[in-house]
Amino acid sequence: MKKTVALLAIAATVSTSASAFVPGSSSIKTFSGSAAASKTLPVASNLNPSTSLAVSTNGGARKSTAKSIEEEPASGGALVETLQTGVYFALWYLFNIGYNIYNKQALNAMAYPWTIATIQMATGIAYFLPLWLLGIRKAPKLSVADLKTLFPIALCHTGVHVGAVIALGAGAVSFAHIVKASEPVVTCALNALLLGQILPLPVYLTLLPIIGGVAIASMKELSFTFLALASAMLSNVSSAARGVLSKKTMSGKKIGENLDAQNLYAVLTAMSTVILIPLMLAIEGTGFFPAFKGLVAAGDFTNKSLATLLALGGATYYAYNEVAFLALGKVNPVTHAVGNTIKRVVIIVASVIAFKTPMSTGSIIGSSIAIFGTLLYSLAMNASKKK
Repeated sequence: MKKTVALLAIAATVSTSASAFVPGSSSIKTFSGSAAASKTLPVASNLNPSTSLAVSTNGGARKSTAKSIEEEPASGGALVETLQTGVYFALWYLFNIGYNIYNKQALNAMAYPWTIATIQMATGIAYFLPLWLLGIRKAPKLSVADLKTLFPIALCHTGVHVGAVIALGAGAVSFAHIVKASEPVVTCALNALLLGQILPLPVYLTLLPIIGGVAIASMKELSFTFLALASAMLSNVSSAARGVLSKKTMSGKKIGENLDAQNLYAVLTAMSTVILIPLMLAIEGTGFFPAFKGLVAAGDFTNKSLATLLALGGATYYAYNEVAFLALGKVNPVTHAVGNTIKRVVIIVASVIAFKTPMSTGSIIGSSIAIFGTLLYSLAMNASKKK
């Protein structure tokens, strides 16, 4: 089964045209800067000052000469860049599929979504903290004021994760992702309400297939539960709010030191863990531990196998988000939109195969319409930003 899931993810990744993996603006350039700009700097830096001046002022023959000198290294670099981006996308898909499967298996065994969500969030600390302590990655330096700025974003980050975990536990993985495809609808609403941002009509029109598709899928979903629907929508609202708050509080503002995209995600992970622990104890108490022992005593798991399952859920959760920053930072917004759409399709297909989840014809049609709508939304948004 693991081989089947892996092959599905790789096949979907390969199906994204290699020519799409070209240098472009980063989808997370608010935090990490423009990827497009960074791609042009190595070529310029390879020219000595006099050559650079000649190329920029004279053009013609001089420019052609410079181009021929740089052409071979540039083409080799482009191949390496394409392969690297392809690997990032493959890992992004594989870790994401792994997380959804490990997470669902853990939730099927133990109905403690808040505790499992906390464990998954805390697992990330075991990854980035050693990197900071050993100096492999520069540790961020944040003041109390910086932490106050990030706290509302961390709250939303917590809601994104908890909502998704509860949804995955309450219903099918495929249904949770169908509902999560409606996030653009919430994003547009919050942008209008909180930022006063009115988007072009074509963008709003793309929301119609999303709303219609999710509605059809929900009505025809064989494993439908209101808890799964409400939790997935909580994740959507939290994700949209996180984006809006990031724009309002962080746009054009320097937050601390060494706070690049990966470190920002690490800080949010640490803050969300601190937020989750008291919430977990208040809602579920310590019932997780007797349940853990009960499963082991019943012979369903060993201590090692159950602990490994929980650890893999946390590790793949952090890993897919970490790799996502690397993957999406190397492609243009259109490739990002296509890749994200394919990813959701692959996760749904992989989960249906892994858990033998039945899907009605109506659910398949509805989910297809909704996911296609999210692609149209992303493309329309990208077009509107270019105007």
